[in-house]
Amino acid sequence: MAMNQMRANEIICNCKQVSYADIADALHKIDRFEDVVKSFDEVQKITHCSTGCGGCHDKILDTISEIMMA
Repeated sequence: MAMNQMRANEIICNCKQVSYADIADALHKIDRFEDVVKSFDEVQKITHCSTGCGGCHDKILDTISEIMMA
């Protein structure tokens, strides 16, 4: 998994101030991941992203997918 360095500091979840890099770091802590939805649950446990207003849910899923595909 590679992180897009240009986006590293981009805030993906405004409520919890979770950045692209925070999501990438959380993904690296997961032992293994099979799909984006399961990975989302694990990333959410680690970062608490999408636990405020929830408006970033799809953006978080897209970010996880992008990082996993890199």
